[in-house]
Amino acid sequence: MTLPAVEPRRILVVYAARIGDTVMVAPALRALAEHWPSAEITFLGHPKRAEVIEHLPYVRHVGAITKHRASTRGWLGRGRWDIGVVFGFDAALVRYALRACSHVVAYRQEDKRLSARLRVVEYPTRNTMHVVDKLLLLPRALGAAPRSRALEYAVTHDEGEAAERRLATAGAAHTRPLVGFVIESFPTKPYRDWPSESFAALGRRILEHSPSTRFLLFGRALRETKLAPLRAAFGTRLTNYAGRLTLRETAALMSRLDLYVGVDTGPTHIAGGLRLPMVGLYHCLHPGSVFAPPEHPGLAAVDHPACGTPACTEHTAMSDITVDRVWGEVVPKLDAADAPKPA
Repeated sequence: MTLPAVEPRRILVVYAARIGDTVMVAPALRALAEHWPSAEITFLGHPKRAEVIEHLPYVRHVGAITKHRASTRGWLGRGRWDIGVVFGFDAALVRYALRACSHVVAYRQEDKRLSARLRVVEYPTRNTMHVVDKLLLLPRALGAAPRSRALEYAVTHDEGEAAERRLATAGAAHTRPLVGFVIESFPTKPYRDWPSESFAALGRRILEHSPSTRFLLFGRALRETKLAPLRAAFGTRLTNYAGRLTLRETAALMSRLDLYVGVDTGPTHIAGGLRLPMVGLYHCLHPGSVFAPPEHPGLAAVDHPACGTPACTEHTAMSDITVDRVWGEVVPKLDAADAPKPA
């Protein structure tokens, strides 16, 4: 399908994905907004993850969609949106966009008849292109070249104040540095997790360097076996928020950190969107060159030593990343956090 040379008034973007993938679509949204600054952009995402796009200045509306909901929507006539941009390969979402939009751009679908109705973009299957660049292929097909590939996340004033109150309740409002840890990825990819004993050893070195450090633990709820080494190492200097906050509450609290250290998972992408000083830990199957927040000067991406080798499998242990290796990236960020701030 060839798209007409028109100035769209309304653009629909659909991407029902995990937290990290949803955060990484921000550069694509921004590219569309920069190319068509007068267009009204609506984003529809997974009901539990779309909120990470809320309050970005270039998105007018944020809503939820699933493949089940999609089958009942868009039947009131084509053309509610001038252009639809659909990420992913869920045919139900693509069909919804075709019903609701005058023109749709998407990756090539398995159903050839469905692809014939789209402005098709070929999706790179090899793990050699950064995820953000794969997502940017769709705006580029519309002529919307990005000025930046950096991730973005917006914390509101009220969310920031609530985070400060939460820190005050925990006795950490005036404690520096604040260091955040995310020690687990999601259940289907546990091989991406750095051992909690390694996080504990790293934290002990941080305390030797900066004795006033407070540690905040984020992410999903953790088993006691994972928590025990951290509690033993940090005692009252640890506040566990894992599994206890909403997604946006977590992000607002993370925005107050002086340093973030985490494995490759949703909050790590949010940390990139917040432009935090951060150290990300990446398994060899998911290297930082493909998954780490791009164009982020405050990021140190620590790749597994087996990256790019035939030895890399799901059984390759993240414990092969040594505490010494991570500590070498943490020290300069701690020194920067401890440095006097200009008046």
